[in-house]
Amino acid sequence: MQIFGVDIGGSGIKGAPVDLEKGDLAQERCKVLTPHPATPDGVADGVKQVVDHFGWTGPVGLTFPGVVTGGATVRTAANVDKSWIDTDARTLFGGRLGGLPVTVVNDADAAGVAEMQFGAGRGRSGTVILLTFGTGIGSALFVDGALVPNTELGHLELGGHDAEKRASSKAKEDGELTWEHWARRVQKYLAHVEMLFSPEAFIIGGGVSRKADKFLHFIEGIKAEIVPAQLQNNAGIVGAAMRAAQTQP
Repeated sequence: MQIFGVDIGGSGIKGAPVDLEKGDLAQERCKVLTPHPATPDGVADGVKQVVDHFGWTGPVGLTFPGVVTGGATVRTAANVDKSWIDTDARTLFGGRLGGLPVTVVNDADAAGVAEMQFGAGRGRSGTVILLTFGTGIGSALFVDGALVPNTELGHLELGGHDAEKRASSKAKEDGELTWEHWARRVQKYLAHVEMLFSPEAFIIGGGVSRKADKFLHFIEGIKAEIVPAQLQNNAGIVGAAMRAAQTQP
């Protein structure tokens, strides 16, 4: 069975049909740049461009980089335009895609669901936290495999700042930090999250998961196991498709 997944990020919108039995992309993904400002209409146009690239006419699952309640309503918009707040994203995207069935889920939650089913979280019990490091820091919290949605742990305060302002991939790029310097910031962030939740494992996702060998060995003093995401930057696409499949009649 295949369902289309789209991952909306602060810098890019990427999507592809997903093979739900394998938990992998069925075709090479299509990516377009996220418009700036990332308004609802602009992002919806980008999503349509990605979906139309494949001529897709079935259900579509989409991630969103913020809190999504009731499978539709956007409540936060840290890394996209503030006009997203209170937008009915399901209605917006469904209309732009010509009435296709649409499901919307928080981006890190989608990545976490995919990793727990097909990746680094498979078979893990207890408390597991996936963290996606990108334009911001997304989080997905699982307790014995069950998702606690919309945690947004990237906005915990760290050194007087939102953690994602100090320890995201964007913060590394903007500050031109070495891998070691950035890893020390990530270490402080993980220590703070560990103090609050005492997880058995952290799964490190987002684009940096492809480069785990450059920074994970610098992180010390964390009791939880730290592992890179296995689906890497495709986890959001896969998880969006999985959630769409779960909501189909």
